[in-house]
Order: sequence, then C-alpha cells, then structure tokens
Amino acid sequence: MKISRGKFIKKGILASIGLVLFDSLWFEKYVIDWNYYDVSKNGNKLKIIQISDLHFDELRLFHKSIAKKINLLKPDLIFITGDSVDRTDKIEGLNSFLKLIDRSIRKFAITGNWEYWGDVDLEKLAKVYDDNNCELLINENRTITIRDRKVSVIGIDDFVGGNADFHKATKGLEPGDTTIVLSHCPEHRDKMRTQKGKVHIDLVLSGHTHGGQITFLGFVPFKPQGSGRYLKGWYTDYEPKMYISKGIGTSMLPIRLGARAEMVEIDI
Repeated sequence: MKISRGKFIKKGILASIGLVLFDSLWFEKYVIDWNYYDVSKNGNKLKIIQISDLHFDELRLFHKSIAKKINLLKPDLIFITGDSVDRTDKIEGLNSFLKLIDRSIRKFAITGNWEYWGDVDLEKLAKVYDDNNCELLINENRTITIRDRKVSVIGIDDFVGGNADFHKATKGLEPGDTTIVLSHCPEHRDKMRTQKGKVHIDLVLSGHTHGGQITFLGFVPFKPQGSGRYLKGWYTDYEPKMYISKGIGTSMLPIRLGARAEMVEIDI
C-alpha cells in the first residue's frame, strides 16, 4: 500500500515529536550518565562521588540504582552539592534514599538555593544527614585522614539564597594534602579566586545549572542566577579547577533535553 507524501511527512513529524517527548520526559531524566575522571597525581588515589541537585520528590527505581552502584564502587567520600530538597516535607524521602547507601562511607553536604527558597528546615535536614554519616557544612570546614592522606573539605553556603562566606568557611582550616571546596553556584568560583589568598584549592565541585536542563543544539535559553558564564563539566582556565555536575533532578519544568542527568566519579 502506497503512502502519500503528505501522510509520510505527518507520520515523520509525529514520530519525531514522540522521540523528543520520550527523550526529555524519561530517558534524559532517569537513565543516569555516569562520568568518571582521574585527576590523581600519585598512586594513593581517593575515590569521590558527587551527587548534585537531587530535587528529591519520591524514591524511584533510578535512585535505587544510583545507591546500588555507589555501594559497588565503594568510594572514600561522597559530596552532596546542594538542592537536595526544596520543601521540608521532602526530607523524609531524601532519608529513604540516603539509607540505601552504605552508612560507613563518609559524606559531606552543602546547601543550594532551593533549600532557602523552599524555606527548608535546615536543622531537620542536618539531622537526617547526620543519621546517614553526612555532615552539612554551611561556611565550615573539616580535615579528615583517609589512608594516611589528609583531606580538607570546605563547604560554602549558597551564593544566591544563602550567605556564601569564604573567609568564614576557611576559619581555623587545618591544611591537608588535598583541599576540596563544595560550592553550589559555580559563579562563586570567580569571587573565590580573589578571596582564597594562600589557601590552596585542588578542586571545586559545583552544580546548580543542570547543564542548562533544556538545550537546543548547544543553545541554552535559560541558566539560573548564580551560574555566571558556567554551564557544565570541567573549567580549568585558571585555578582552582572546577567541575560542574548536571545533577539528577529537574527544576521548574519536569524535563531534560540535551542535558542528561549525571553522576560524577573522580579519582583524586
């Protein structure tokens, strides 16, 4: 049976729309892109995992698969870089996800803009983090030792919704062999550059941008305040080098297009 040119075009358009909807509403949201990088300088590597922008709603199958893979990888540290929840009533759901991850793994978390914009109870959030061997750092730092290697972790409050204060965050800092800064909004890197003084920073981990969340052939129609000139991936144009995760969840619109959800694994 012959198909007319008009019907062929119509079916092609409908098929294309269907593929775009499938990609943006399901594939890019739930089939997580695991990206691995090795930036180590010696044989005594530490494995870190970054989880960003969960925007946690309810425990889903892909959350369970993330937790399962983390447990298989057995990282030394997990960093949760903000926007985990945007309402206090979502904290219990976040707790159900965190409980799937091996509690023995040391974890550190920071705030994002949505913890503030959603008026999240930060004391309750910190309690849930603590129950899962995770410290919420708000302009604070910790230095810990893992396999004879001292690691300093600096957690910056959110640059947009909170009160990012690098000087306060580094007060009393005990220098380590490796220093990692957690800062939700990547634009803060520019300010940090002028404020860090003699503090040596090996790596900044950020999120916030969602990789644009909706992009068209490289064109990004919208980036949230606090993104600055940054979008996703590595920025090594000057020190400190920074990695921006595209994150897991979505904000405002429940779709991703050209910005697939991401988990980040780094050997440092």
